[in-house]
Amino acid sequence: MCRVYSVTREGFNSWRTRGVSARKQYDDELFILINQIFEKHDGNYGSPKITHELAKQNIHVGQKRVARIMREHGLRAIKAVMYRTKKGKTAFVSASPNMIAEKTITGVDQVWSGDVTYIRMPDDTWRYLAVIIDRFSRSVISWSLSDRRDGALTIAALERAFRNRGFPKGVIFHSDRGIEYIAKTFRKRLALYGISQSMNRPNKMNDNAQIESFFNSFKVERLKRKFYSSDNDVRGLFSSYVRYYNYERSHSSIGYVSPMEYESKKAA
Repeated sequence: MCRVYSVTREGFNSWRTRGVSARKQYDDELFILINQIFEKHDGNYGSPKITHELAKQNIHVGQKRVARIMREHGLRAIKAVMYRTKKGKTAFVSASPNMIAEKTITGVDQVWSGDVTYIRMPDDTWRYLAVIIDRFSRSVISWSLSDRRDGALTIAALERAFRNRGFPKGVIFHSDRGIEYIAKTFRKRLALYGISQSMNRPNKMNDNAQIESFFNSFKVERLKRKFYSSDNDVRGLFSSYVRYYNYERSHSSIGYVSPMEYESKKAA
């Protein structure tokens, strides 16, 4: 065999007795820590955030090394999928510019924000939660849960929002550039309801920060503290949280009152 691979017998025996290299051992140790962080954040953290988390633990390692270890073990951040670049996507989305960056919102049903978040089930399957909030009051006005992330999910949430708010006119709907919002079926439904579409500016994910903040609050304050094993459990948890969020939970950005109280005061 040594002749076939053009190596010396001494070199071959040395390789057999050498064992695992120090670099490989360190990579294995790093993977344990990386996986802990990855699991702790429900698969939302990619290599940049995980690198920073390691640094907080006084473990200083390059981002490229973290990315390589994650790739070798099949760890892929969920959020990275939502914003990945696709061929031809930029031109398709260009028809929906950001319409709210400089807009002053003075009342309800002027600007709605929508987004989709991921919920991991106990059997390691995923559910997708589409939510729409009113940017004026931060109130949750509709939501939809599904085992598929597609246009049907976001259309269901849009239809409920339109009915729940009394079929308003002149609404701007803002979202990220996710595939479920650039779907032709979803855009046709916006046009049918007379709703204008607005999307995040390129590389400006904080354009939709309000709803991202809501998702974080729901997961931290309710989802991660309660047991759930079925879709009905998740629906029950979310429904009860929305009632609490809309009618009881105070928000510093609107004067430490609940969204519904804020809407009532402004209407009066």
